[in-house]
Amino acid sequence: RMVRERPDILANQFEALLLSGQECDLRIMLPMVSSVGEVKRAREIFDEVVERLKKEQAPMAKRIQFGIMIEVPSAALLAEHLAPLVDFFSIGTNDLTQYSLAVDRTNERVAPLASPYNPAVLKLIKMTIDAAHAQGKWVGLCGELGGDAATVPLLLGMGLDEFSMAPSSIPSVKHTIRQWKLSDCAAVAEKALAMPGSTDVVNYLKGLVPA
Repeated sequence: RMVRERPDILANQFEALLLSGQECDLRIMLPMVSSVGEVKRAREIFDEVVERLKKEQAPMAKRIQFGIMIEVPSAALLAEHLAPLVDFFSIGTNDLTQYSLAVDRTNERVAPLASPYNPAVLKLIKMTIDAAHAQGKWVGLCGELGGDAATVPLLLGMGLDEFSMAPSSIPSVKHTIRQWKLSDCAAVAEKALAMPGSTDVVNYLKGLVPA
């Protein structure tokens, strides 16, 4: 968000990542993206840093992926225009839910309204995945939604490529993934996306994947 006023800060961060990630599969993600212009400018700065380091023959990462977080509705709605500019998307469901539903999840009076199972949020996730896949890009997801085993058939059915979650959730999610065929998951996603409310979706998924 400071890219216009202080591009030097982002350039320094890019340089540090490139120099410290020499032996790794380096994946850089821009957070809180809300417009195409932000990504274009950040990519320009990134490319400038890469070229300068090459001219200086500095040892830097060889395997690099440049991606963005999808955390606000505008990014999801612009996903088809953002996908050609990046290598991957990572959907941040906690923030996407908060900003889509105008709910501060730290406010206990309204926190119960912040449900990532709201069909509006789910449709933004599906839109993002479809836009990325149309450009041959992969999509990951982080947030509480990705660690809930009950959402496995829904997320797989929407085409999600990568799950991110707390380590404690890995066994149950892996077990659930092994129980489902992708064709069946697609049917689950279609039905869930057509539902009117969060409670409907939650009850439906829990009926499919018992706790």
